[in-house]
Amino acid sequence: MDDRAGLIWRWPRFGLGLLFAVPAIVVAPLDLSLALAFGIGVVPAAAFGLPPRRRGRAVIPFVGALSALGLLVGSLLSEWPAVAVIALFGLAVLASLNATRSRGGQLILALALPMTGIGLSFSWSPVTVAFAACIVVGSIYAWILTLLWPERDEQPRPPAPVPRGRAMLIYGVLLGTAAAAAATLGFLLDLEHVGWATGAALLVMRPVRGQLIARSIGRALSVLIGALAAAALAVLSPADVVVGIIVGLVIGAVCAVQESRWYIVPGFTTFLALTLIMTTSPEPPGERFVERALETLIGVGLALFFGAVVPSLVSILIRGRRRSSV
Repeated sequence: MDDRAGLIWRWPRFGLGLLFAVPAIVVAPLDLSLALAFGIGVVPAAAFGLPPRRRGRAVIPFVGALSALGLLVGSLLSEWPAVAVIALFGLAVLASLNATRSRGGQLILALALPMTGIGLSFSWSPVTVAFAACIVVGSIYAWILTLLWPERDEQPRPPAPVPRGRAMLIYGVLLGTAAAAAATLGFLLDLEHVGWATGAALLVMRPVRGQLIARSIGRALSVLIGALAAAALAVLSPADVVVGIIVGLVIGAVCAVQESRWYIVPGFTTFLALTLIMTTSPEPPGERFVERALETLIGVGLALFFGAVVPSLVSILIRGRRRSSV
């Protein structure tokens, strides 16, 4: 049972997040798009949390590398839609089975696989490679900063329980089907950001039903709030230096609330991603808000359907057959 409070705010972690965001804040008056890329680059490290021991903090560059690799794989797959759909299904099954073997396997399932789905929104290009490089560099920079942070006498929070054996195989098939369905809809409807719905499905869906429901609600609400905040900022159109300061505050908040039970980090990441898109896109902010909200709801809906509805229907059918055979 998760005994963490719904919302936890740690001021020391907020300060660490502000240090993570220093490159973004400094660069913002010169090049806002680059500043936002730097800001998004440190998000995986900020959202991952701060291991109590310095030796354990070496996982932070690994998290950044996994995020960047997933993004690049997804952007490469986006060039061939049919291959991307099949590959997502296969990767989901393999990642689910591998998650029972090690902590690294769990990170691949929970992080690298969703980033692969999100990568479908990017085309393979030097810009995408540079963005992935920002994530790697940002994670290394964040890791160096965490080494300066004092150690704590506490046990690391244990990872969420993962089913084993046949249950995980079934989950992998359902997860892969949800991701493949989201990507298929994105390609068929010619959505500009195929990865938004796909990434939402992969980030929300969990093998434990309670986690799935909580994450679905949390992601839907937080994304709506984050998208609305980004649209409001675009309408106000403040000076780049002000945007840079806001980005720093957002990254600080990601660090500060990381221990919370509520799934609200997607609101902050949505704000950063949409702010980056709106600074380089001619479409009005309202259109981007609606696009982000609807595609997130599609992904959440698919995660709920394949993660909760389908298993419930299968259980009902199995129980019905057993009763009829008695």
